Amino acid sequence: MTSDGGVLLLASKHVYQLHGVDAAEQPVLRKKLRRTDMMVFFEKLPPTAIAIEACGASHHLARLLTSYGHEVKLIAPQLVKPYVKRGKNDAADAEAICEAMSRPTMRFVPVKTAEQQAALMLVSVRERLICTRTRLTNAIRGYAAEFGLIAAQGTRRITALLDRVATSQDVPALARMLFASQGKEYRQLQEQIDEVEAELAKWHRANECSRRLAEIPGVGPIGASLLMMKTPAPELFASGRQFSAWMGLTPKDHSTGGKTRSGMITRAGDEILRSVLVAGATALLRHVRVGNGKNATPWLLELLKRKPPKLVAVAVANKIARIAWKLMATGERYRANMVPLRDAAV
Repeated sequence: MTSDGGVLLLASKHVYQLHGVDAAEQPVLRKKLRRTDMMVFFEKLPPTAIAIEACGASHHLARLLTSYGHEVKLIAPQLVKPYVKRGKNDAADAEAICEAMSRPTMRFVPVKTAEQQAALMLVSVRERLICTRTRLTNAIRGYAAEFGLIAAQGTRRITALLDRVATSQDVPALARMLFASQGKEYRQLQEQIDEVEAELAKWHRANECSRRLAEIPGVGPIGASLLMMKTPAPELFASGRQFSAWMGLTPKDHSTGGKTRSGMITRAGDEILRSVLVAGATALLRHVRVGNGKNATPWLLELLKRKPPKLVAVAVANKIARIAWKLMATGERYRANMVPLRDAAV
């Protein structure tokens, strides 16, 4: 194994499986190593091209191996799977990673810095807290309904519901005590969410590109922050459509024999990022439908006449994604006419 064309691949779990090939792509190494032994192995190895299947710990490992002088590339698991010949084991996976890396059209995942991972952790913590709050509020509503106490939709109604439960004489003392305990948990969750969102807003204000993205209708500070944190280098995408396809906002293609058939959106990519953009588009449409939205363009109004609102929201999210890519790739500021409306096809 040398630096003149040798390629070393590994698939990492508790035990790391190594599969190496030379410049002629002939296997020269098959080995299993534990983590400590693997690090010693790579420290002594001459500079080598290394491919790793992208996962939670792969970015830290990539940074560590890069510090040893190696060239590290991360490959998304779904791009490795077609190269697994048969069966499922570590050796077959490592060989498949090796084969995938050698393809000239292969797309690689950029290695994240520790700071980027910390920012993404902020997003993940916020999502987990919101999911926990949703489960808790649903439980509170369900228990309250058993005693005939109903509240309108929305988390802001929960505090009033808990106050009603606390003063209701129809609710037994034991139930009131349990509701009080859940109310305390709800308030603690809300405080944690507020703290995390304050940190997210602080990060957004410190990032110039994120501030520009927030100017796009339907994006806002949280959507802009997510776009910056979760999007790899914009120059990796050839166009705005490729970017929206990476996000899963373009229709599935079922074409064959010269016949074009488009299905529902692929839902590929990051689910949180996609859902935030669709939620922002839905909020934008809500204002347009009641007649007080400044973004009520002829294209959008005509689309609302022909298509269901949820489908239109996805089309608007598709358009938002394309505009966001344009701003990130060029450094421009948002202009209402910067992307032709016909580009956001349904």
